[in-house]
Amino acid sequence: MDNLQLSNQVCFPIYSASRLITKAYKPFLDEMGITYPQYLVLMVLWENDQLTVNQITEKLLLNTNTISPLLKRMEKFELIKRTRSAEDERSVIVQLTSKGKRLKDKAKPIPEQLLKILLNDNIELSEVLQLKEMLNHWIEILTENNKNKTA
Repeated sequence: MDNLQLSNQVCFPIYSASRLITKAYKPFLDEMGITYPQYLVLMVLWENDQLTVNQITEKLLLNTNTISPLLKRMEKFELIKRTRSAEDERSVIVQLTSKGKRLKDKAKPIPEQLLKILLNDNIELSEVLQLKEMLNHWIEILTENNKNKTA
């Protein structure tokens, strides 16, 4: 087996599936006027409003330099508001605006619509959930591996 053949790579199907799933989200998100990364930030804030930038980066496994421009654009579109923490000047609190909160209702049907795309005669919900569980496990393993390399 040739380890450098694309067809032998574990990461390539995951990368490709991720890109194609993001593309499948696009029509739904375009209707809401947001991008996929903005959707992820909104989901985090719909779960827990008023999080620090660091808390958001941890939940989304992103770097601060990646999320800062994203949050700036979201604030410009009045989806969120950023304020300095009263307890710690270095910390920035992100909270939803009323516009950001209203988008939650528009977003509610999206997961079900995506499942309709993914599920068919050959793929059942239990398999999708099993794959999600496996990927979450890999994320834990890889996150720990990356921490060990930077420590």
